[in-house]
Amino acid sequence: MKKFFQEIKADIKFKSAGPGQKLTESVGERAPKEKPNQPALRQPRQGPTDEAQMAAAAALARLEQKQPRARGPTSQESIRNQVRKELRAEATVSASTEAPGTNTVPEAKEEGSAHLAVPSVCFTCPLTGATLRKDQRDAHIKEAILSHFSTDPVAASIMKIHTFNRDRDRVKLGVDTIAKYLDNICLHPEEEKYRKIKLQNRVFQERINCLEGTHEFFEAIGFQKALLPVPDQGKGGRAGSWLCWEEGSRVGGSPRGSRVTPVRAPEGPEEFYVLSEAALAQPQSLQRHREQLLVAEPVRATLARQRRVFRPSPMASQFDLPGDFFNLTAEEIKREQKLRSEAVERLSMLRTKAMREREEQREMRKYTYTLLRVRLPDGCLLQGTFYARERVAALYAFVREALQSDWLPFDLLASGGQRLSEDESLAFNECGLVPSALLTFSWDAAVLADIRAAGAEPDSSILKPELLAAIEKLS
Repeated sequence: MKKFFQEIKADIKFKSAGPGQKLTESVGERAPKEKPNQPALRQPRQGPTDEAQMAAAAALARLEQKQPRARGPTSQESIRNQVRKELRAEATVSASTEAPGTNTVPEAKEEGSAHLAVPSVCFTCPLTGATLRKDQRDAHIKEAILSHFSTDPVAASIMKIHTFNRDRDRVKLGVDTIAKYLDNICLHPEEEKYRKIKLQNRVFQERINCLEGTHEFFEAIGFQKALLPVPDQGKGGRAGSWLCWEEGSRVGGSPRGSRVTPVRAPEGPEEFYVLSEAALAQPQSLQRHREQLLVAEPVRATLARQRRVFRPSPMASQFDLPGDFFNLTAEEIKREQKLRSEAVERLSMLRTKAMREREEQREMRKYTYTLLRVRLPDGCLLQGTFYARERVAALYAFVREALQSDWLPFDLLASGGQRLSEDESLAFNECGLVPSALLTFSWDAAVLADIRAAGAEPDSSILKPELLAAIEKLS
């Protein structure tokens, strides 16, 4: 057995010694054998089997379940940064997919630029007719109301009550209280107590004295201030205050056993509004002033349409708007902040088509104004400024006022040929016509066919001559 293993070892050692050589061959004559320079053939790697893929997917799922989920941004700054990124992405996508001729969101430019479609958003004062910028309207209206006191103090005081006081609920409560005072006077003219109003009365102080313009109103309709003694309201009444006078001592509490005598404090005169005899003799005037006070509304500047007419231009769909079209009020900014804080959460949920449409409408509501252009059949452009929440009927009325044949019915078409109905109660922001849009004018086809059947043609000049005289070139 030992010999057998020695033979096996010798055989292995012989085979591992390398190639052999002849005994007559010297060492230097040996030439190394060159190995063939052929690349080794690699076996193609086989893909994993279906069972292996399923096992790998299950393992990845288990790992994902074990790993903690990444939390969304929690701080306000993180939310703002995330929303900014989303808005930039949305703007890039919308700019690349926007079809020519549709309404776009133009870039706001500084006021005073020579290429602005309108210089700024302007308003008209209903009292003076002056055209005002947005930052001038409130101060101008207040000045106009105050100057109106010299001509009609009653009307001026009523306008001051409804315009200078912003809290509409407080104004209504005060106006109703004043109307009740006047009702009592008209119903009981012989009762003297109804013709006197105590200024220190709690109801007067809480409801009327806090409003601007109420004192001017009372004085304008015939009330006069007077100092009168407070009448005794009878036994148990609260006409004055009580003081405790201790006999032989000072005012205040006294030691036990001493006698304290309660006495009524002396009453001084207080200020009242007293209706004059001349005003009392004209109850119809009081009743008329009462009705004027109840039906009055705040004096607000109206939006100036800034009507402009342009010659035909290939730049009709380009709008360069001033910053006023994009500036938001404090309430709108708060609403936008609330909406932006929910923007990240919206991305994490699946939304239906109806939900996406509602969100688009919400985005449209952030605009306060919109600039609309109407392309007429002769190519001329009619332009005007509107509130974003105005109805489509306001645009129809605006166009009809500019037509020479204003009795003919017509249609207005939005981008894509969508017809805007005058009878619908849709606002411009609900139709997607904010902050600017280009619409197309067309005569009613049926009426136009009837006119041509009668052998007539509509006027070639669509707009009124005074508007055509001021036509401009769109640059």
